[in-house]
This record gives sequence, structure tokens and C-alpha cells, in this order.
Amino acid sequence: MPETIKGDKEFEAIPSIRNKALRINLNENIYGTFAEIGAGQETVRNFFRAGGASGTIAKTMSAYDKDFSDAIYGIEEDGRYVTEARLKKMLHHEMGLLEDRISREKHPNKLYFSYANTVATIDFAKKYKGHGWVGIRYQTDPDEDYSEIILHVRFHENEALLQQHTLGTLGVNLIYGAFYKHDTPKKLLRYLYDHIDKDKIEIDTINFSGPLFKEVDNRLMSLQLIKNGMTEAVMFGPDGNNILPARILYKKNVLALRGSFRPVTKVNIDMYEKSHKMFVAESKVDPERTETIFEITLSNLRAEGEIDEEDFMDRAKLLCSLGHTVMISNFQEYYKLVEYFSRYTKMRLGLAMGVNNLVDIFDEKYYRHLSGGILEAFGKLFFKDLKVYLYPMKDEETGQFTTSENLKVHPRMKELYKFFKYNGKVIDIEDFNPDIMNIFSREVLQKIETNEDGWEEMLPKGVSDLIKEKHLFSCELDTEEIDAEH
Repeated sequence: MPETIKGDKEFEAIPSIRNKALRINLNENIYGTFAEIGAGQETVRNFFRAGGASGTIAKTMSAYDKDFSDAIYGIEEDGRYVTEARLKKMLHHEMGLLEDRISREKHPNKLYFSYANTVATIDFAKKYKGHGWVGIRYQTDPDEDYSEIILHVRFHENEALLQQHTLGTLGVNLIYGAFYKHDTPKKLLRYLYDHIDKDKIEIDTINFSGPLFKEVDNRLMSLQLIKNGMTEAVMFGPDGNNILPARILYKKNVLALRGSFRPVTKVNIDMYEKSHKMFVAESKVDPERTETIFEITLSNLRAEGEIDEEDFMDRAKLLCSLGHTVMISNFQEYYKLVEYFSRYTKMRLGLAMGVNNLVDIFDEKYYRHLSGGILEAFGKLFFKDLKVYLYPMKDEETGQFTTSENLKVHPRMKELYKFFKYNGKVIDIEDFNPDIMNIFSREVLQKIETNEDGWEEMLPKGVSDLIKEKHLFSCELDTEEIDAEH
């Protein structure tokens, strides 16, 4: 029988990188290949140095020349080499060779793995810090199908040699975690930074798949990246898988809507639909190169000082069910969000928001930490090709609407506000639905939690059914009642 991966109690303390590699090497059943492109063979080097690698390493290679790489793994449609698609081809190709060349009959207990990375380290001019894809395809039982862990990193160190060393350390942590920490994915994620300072490398995307991770929701793993300080923002698509932000945002027009979406209401969707219509009608905006992002800040996820993961998942499921791309960020101020988008695109940016949000933007207290105060923040915010699409607010007593024309900011900010307003940076959403202006997420949530009537009509079509079926937000309605409604 193969050695049980959960065993080996002698290595309980957090081991050094050498000891992690040695533990893998001393497991007589773990056996696989290393394919590393772009930064040397930094991961496998640790296994050679640890000793005992002959029983672990079937092959190690670096198809450094592009023509050789294409001959082995095929040509990418986009002609790029540092991509997720390239990494997956490497993992599958090397695993296929391993299975073809090493007989299962002769080695019935072998636990196969293929580890790969494709990276670009810092350039000679030090203008481009570099990034890369890292992954492992493996099994913990010879009779099970393969599982995968794939992640994307961004380098922050200013020397290629340092980046190479960090990449090698990360690779050992990943392989070690895959075999010995796979039953606790949250811990596995944290252990990726063993012996690595968080300012050296950023992990901004990770996806778990396969039988070992059938219970893992990658949206929740995205949240862990933010919570653990591994990155400032993550994205995931309607299918629930994490998406590389650069892939979504690169050279795109971006419209962002920030909210708690707890739950998403008809007002949120009206704001989205009307602002999107105005945004794509702009002469500078190509609808085919436009992305709409529903953004939730980390501060909006906190409940009683801690992030409520179940609550987060409830919001995520609803937004995904409506077909939207979701972003979780650590950007409390809007100018930081705009700066983040500007890393990837120089095209038109749009922010859809309510009146209260715009008033907050013109509140000086949010910028006291900046040496240049609110002027520095506004230089970063409105210097970009940005427009704010303002959704009005209705006064319940008078019935009047507050728009960009009559909203009140602090007297000291009045002229600054006028400057941006009359330079076309703030535009009113005029074609809004006045019949839904009295809908507020907090009131809907209270009705759901107390099992009151009437909240279903406040939500987009299908959302209330999903809340009931999945018992989201502590909804107590059982399936019998749902069936009766239909």
C-alpha cells in the first residue's frame, strides 16, 4: 500500500524549505516531473539540493527557446507564453508522458505529479516587474483522478536573482502543501508564504479543481487571498472560478458599481442597466471592449469586526446567478480603485454610484492620510479618463430627487465640486425607475431575517427563489413553501 499522505508525524513543525523538499523526496511513492520556463529551474533545484531526489524526479526540463517550447507544447493562439493556457498545456503534456513511460503495473503505488511554471521576471530596464503562472497536477491515491492547483503571481522584488529564489521557494511550498495540506485548503494557501515576505510576491488568482477539492468554492479562496494580505483585489466570474484581473481589464473600458449587494436589489440592477446604457453610448467606448464589474470592498464584508464568509458567499452566489463578474477589493477610497484599473487600461473608466457615495468622495476626512489631502486624491481620481454616473436619491418626505444639480457638499468643497461637475466628470442617470427608489438592501435583509412578507418584489427576477432554495441570509422558508408558491 502507498504511504498515507496525512501521516509522517515526525514533520509536524513548520519545516524549512530544505526539509519540505526532503520530506517529498523520502516518500517513496511521490514521483513526477518538473517543467519550468522563464526563470531557470529554481523549484527543482531545491529538491536536488535536499538529497534523495532520484526516487522523486522522473524528469526536469526547461524549454527555454520559444521554438522548442512550441514544438513541445504547441503554439498559443495569442502568441504568448506566460499564460494560464500555456501552463495547463505543460501540466497535461508532462503528465501524459509520465503515464506513457512509467508502467502502472510495475509501479502500482506511485503517486504521480507534474509541476510547472511559466514566468517572466523583471526586465533589464526594471520597468516591468514580471509575473507568472505556477501549478501542480497530482494525485494522493494511485487509483484517483488528478487534482490541480493553479495560481498567478506578480513579482515585487527589483532583482531577477531575488525573484528566481522566491519563485523556487513558492514552488516547494506549493508541492509540499498539495500533498500534505490538501485537506485544509485555507491553511495550504497561507503556507504558500512560508519563508517568503508578503512584499516580495503577490498571489492574485488561485483555483483548486479535481476530486481532492470538490467541496472547495474558489470564490471563498479568493476571499482568503484578500484576508491574508496576499493581494489587494481578486475577481471571479459567473461560473464561480477566479479570473486573472489583468485578463479581464487589459485595454478594456471598465464600468464599476460598488455596493454591499446584501442582497442585490432592483435598485442595484436599475443603476447597472441605466449606467451601462449611457457608458457604451459614449463615443470613446467600444461596447465589444467593455467590462462591467460589481465591486465589494473588504470593509463591506465585515460584520462585528470579522469577515462573515457565509454572508460573503450568499452575496457572491446571487451576483453570479445574474451573470455578473465580481471583484473583491481592499480599496476603501474610490481613487485607489481607479488607480488599480489604470494599471491595466488607459481606456474610459466609469463609476456608477448613488448620491451618498459622491458626497463622501468630497469629504476631506477620508484623505487625511495623504500628504496632498483631497487634492492629491482627486488628481489620482479625476486625472484619468473617468466619468461618474450618478443615480439619484429620493426624499421620502418631500418626494424630491437629489441629483448632481442640487446635491450639497461641504462649503469648502463647493467650487471643487463645480469644477468637476461642469467639466463633464459627473453625469446624472436620468432614465431611472422612480417606482423602486424606496428599496434599500438593509430593509430587505431585515425582512428576510425576520421572515416578513413582501421582500420578494424588491429583488430582481429569480433572486428571491434562489435565496429561499439555498437558505441565503438566514432565510427560513423551507422547500415545501417554495413548491407551493410555484
